[in-house]
Amino acid sequence: MNLNSIGKNIRKYRISKGLRQEDIAERANLSTNYIGMIERGEKTPSLETFINIVNAIGVSSDVILSDVLKNGYVIKDSLLGEKLSKLSIEDRNKIYDVIDTMMKHSKLKRI
Repeated sequence: MNLNSIGKNIRKYRISKGLRQEDIAERANLSTNYIGMIERGEKTPSLETFINIVNAIGVSSDVILSDVLKNGYVIKDSLLGEKLSKLSIEDRNKIYDVIDTMMKHSKLKRI
């Protein structure tokens, strides 16, 4: 199991919310250095610390864990759908065309 993705996702969502490591550290009652080590994949937080961090960022834990959960693609699909909904219909159709082309060339056989 690649737990490094947890730290990468923490960093990604922290930045997307416009938060600094210092902000998260203060809100979660942790050191900035520890937040940095988690984001770099050097440390794996305990469950309690993980909960404090995701609460400090203001995201759902399943989003942070999406790369390590077996149903993570359901979460990623939901996030992708959210991103696509913000695009114009023209841009969405272009993206769907690319996806359709990729699926046609995929090695998997479809029904």
